Order: sequence, then C-alpha cells, then structure tokens
Amino acid sequence: MTPEETSRIAHTEHPIKSPLDDDSVGRLLERGLPRGDERVLDLGCGGGEWLLRALATRPRLHAEGVDLSEVALAQASAAARERGVQKRLVLHHQKAEDFVSTEPFDVVLSFGATHAFGGLLPTLAAARRHLAPGGRVLVGEGFWERPPSQEAVEMLGDFTDLATTVDRVVADGWTPVDGHVSTRRELDNYEWACWGSLAAWALDHPADPDSAHALATATIRRQEWLRVYRDTWGFVSLVLRQTPDRA
Repeated sequence: MTPEETSRIAHTEHPIKSPLDDDSVGRLLERGLPRGDERVLDLGCGGGEWLLRALATRPRLHAEGVDLSEVALAQASAAARERGVQKRLVLHHQKAEDFVSTEPFDVVLSFGATHAFGGLLPTLAAARRHLAPGGRVLVGEGFWERPPSQEAVEMLGDFTDLATTVDRVVADGWTPVDGHVSTRRELDNYEWACWGSLAAWALDHPADPDSAHALATATIRRQEWLRVYRDTWGFVSLVLRQTPDRA
C-alpha cells in the first residue's frame, strides 16, 4: 500500500486533512471569503475538500487547485461533479511550488501542505506570488504547545511555540486578521478518525494483501500519537493579509 493510498483511506471519515471540525472550517471560510465571488487557489489541494465546500456554498466563487497526486485530483474532480460545482473548479496536476498563475487570486489556501514548500514561511512566499492586492491567505501550521521530546521533533518537525510562530509570520510582512487554535477535541478527533478509519478498512478487508500492513500502520501511528506528541503538539489556522508597507 502506497503512502498516498494509506492517506486516502485514513481520511475517509475526516476529509479535511487537518485537525479542524466542520464549524471551524466554515468559520475560517467565512472570514477568508467575505464577498463570496472570490477567485481562490489551493496550493496542495489534495482531494479538494476546502475548495469543494467553498464552491458549494458560494455560487459566484471560482477556484483552482494544485496537487501532485493524480489520485487525489481524480477524487476532487469526481466530488465536484457530484456536488454540481465542476464548471467553477480547475485542477492542475503539478508541484504546488512550481505552479504559475496567469492572473492573481483573491484568496490563497494551504492546509496540510507546508512541508511541500519547506515550511511555513516558504509557503507564505509562494502564496504571495499568486495573491492579488488586498487578498487573503488561509494557512494551517503545527506548533509546540509545550517543549517536545527529541523523538517528537524528529517525528513531526522543528516547529516553534504558538507566539513565536505568529511573530515570525508578522515579521515576514503579514497581519493576522483572524485565526483558530485547534481544540483538544479537534486534535483528538482527527487522530482517532485517521487511524480508526485505516484500522477499520484493514478489519473489513482481511483477504486484501495490504490488510496486515494497514492494520500495523494504524497501530503504530496511534501509539506514536498517544505516547510521543499528543500532549505537546498543536495546530493553528491563520487568516492573513499583507502588511501595507510590505504589500
């Protein structure tokens, strides 16, 4: 089973690939899309769930998504047809960091994809290249709620604390106009959903040659979460605008 297939199954019950519940996603979209007729770009869109939700509730919205995964883009395309929004969605199969837009976007999204750019600030630099004057960026990033173990750092990455994360964003020329720190419930629900979905798939498909591997992966990931990073890792979502003297 490829990592891509593992991720697809793991997110069956939680298509937003970040520790956010539906209300939080809805509120972030409300703050990021105040007019409802914006042009929106998702860098690293995966299955396109952010764009699909935005399109479904805003009939004047137009969106584009970029991702390297053909499987995820096919999933996004099929879901767009099911929801009747396919005419307002354009999908690009390429690396998000290599995408070149012909005209700027009012809103740029990136959730669960900052690793593809090499971190939060490089992700914001990529977003800035596509952003129209006065536009907004919606981005999600991990942070350490308390000092992590070396094992946690090696597992998840070299994050900073919440205040330092926001300070770095501000120093980079951005002004937060809203944000959301994922609650313990959101963080736990995300992990239970991911590894529970993968384990359930394995139990439901005992004859599949990937079943044992999927079950073992679910067990390992659940143990890593509970034993290594559950009490130290957090997630922040930011709605950003460019600070005037840097715009």
